[in-house]
This record gives sequence, structure tokens and C-alpha cells, in this order.
Amino acid sequence: MTQESFWIMKAFNPLFFATFAAFILLLVIASLLLKKRSEKTKKAVLITACLLTFVGFFVYKYMLSIDTAYDEIVKDTRGGFSWWAELPLQLCNINMILIPIGVVLNNRGIKSFCFFLAPLGALMALIMPGQGFNGYPIVLPRMIGYFGTHFMIVIEGLALATFGLYRPRFKDFPKTLLTFVILLLLIFGINLLLIKTGLYDHANYFFAMEPEGISLLELFWSWIHIPCLYLAPGAVILLVYMSVVTAPFEIAEKAKKAS
Repeated sequence: MTQESFWIMKAFNPLFFATFAAFILLLVIASLLLKKRSEKTKKAVLITACLLTFVGFFVYKYMLSIDTAYDEIVKDTRGGFSWWAELPLQLCNINMILIPIGVVLNNRGIKSFCFFLAPLGALMALIMPGQGFNGYPIVLPRMIGYFGTHFMIVIEGLALATFGLYRPRFKDFPKTLLTFVILLLLIFGINLLLIKTGLYDHANYFFAMEPEGISLLELFWSWIHIPCLYLAPGAVILLVYMSVVTAPFEIAEKAKKAS
């Protein structure tokens, strides 16, 4: 591998794993430093991290807005760069807003949603980058912004558990699914509003309007050819995923009580 090719960011290449490891190490160090700190301090650190990520998100989007190469890349499929296409309303980046809300309100439904969906949604974006973000040098501003934002969202979602602010329980599943459904319907409404008003004809936050070539969503679309509703089968996969993640926590809790 040449020195030049090392700086090319692609899913599962050495740079991807090295960057992922660095962010996980950051989470481990933060969790250890905060282990004996008060819950108030832990909340303050996590909220601050989310706010900084939120600010960085818009700096990154500004860099996209002046990136002529990116504008050319998405010109055919999205009509070029549009601020209406870059709002923090995707399944991953909406968690920058929801995590602080869930922590401040101590709302288990929101915290559960963020714990499960922030890492899952951000990892999907990291593994399957959108146009203009796959196979380019990491030193490009748009690459730093895209991967930095999504890696931060992954560790912020996980931090809810590692900071001790949330422990997943099977009994949380109804609240988690309800939160997801409410958000999905809200985002679907925003998509319709952007399209009907002509503000952005390609609005597709949460992929609520169409699958955009994502293989699994394309399969759902072939079963249920109705916007928003076609995502229903995903609830089954989400339940399986949540069960697999939650089981160790439940087992550990029962073992702790038994001892």
C-alpha cells in the first residue's frame, strides 16, 4: 500500500478501522475518566459533545456548499447542493438533537431510541457512504466532516450506556418503537412539505419516500410500494437487533441481583 492510498477513506479499509479505533478509544478514555463523577457531570459532558458535533455538522455542511466538485458529483441525482437536503433530519444525525433532549428530560423512550438508532444509523452511513464520500482522501473538508460527524454520533449513542445514563431493558422496546414511529411520521410530513412547497423536490429524510438504491430498503419497496409504509418490515429487524444488544445487559443485571 502506498502512502497516498493509505489516506483514501473507504469502508473497511485500514484507515477506516484506524479511525474507528481512535474514536472508540476516545469513548473508553472518557468513560473511565467520568466513572466516579456525578451523573450531572456525565450529562454535561455528553450534552457538550453533542452540541460541538452539531456546530461541526453545520461547518461541514457549509464546506459542502462551496465544494464545486461535490456539487458536480450530485448534480444528476440531487440537482446539486441544497441546504434543504442537508438538514439534521436523517436517522443518524437527528440524534445530535435527541440525545441532549432525552438526557435533560430523562426520557427513557428517547434515550432508548438514541442508544439503539444513533450507532446503527451512523454505522450504516459510514459503511455505505453517499455520493462524494467514498474513495476520496480523508483530508478533504467534506470527508473530515462526514466521517467525523458520523463517528461522533456512534460514540455519543454508545456513551449513554458507558456513562451509566441508560441501561437497555426489554420493557423499553414499546417506547422505543413508539418514538421511532412518531419521528418517522413527523419526518415523512417534513418530506411532503418540502416537496409540495417546491423547496426541495428530492426530500427523502429517513428514506421515508423511497429506498434510493439501498438493497435492503429496495427489498422492502418491492413488497410494499407505498412511501413511509414500506419501512414497516424494518421494525422486525430492529426488534431482533435490540434484543441481541439488550440480552447481555439483562443477563448481567439478573446475575448481579442473584449474587
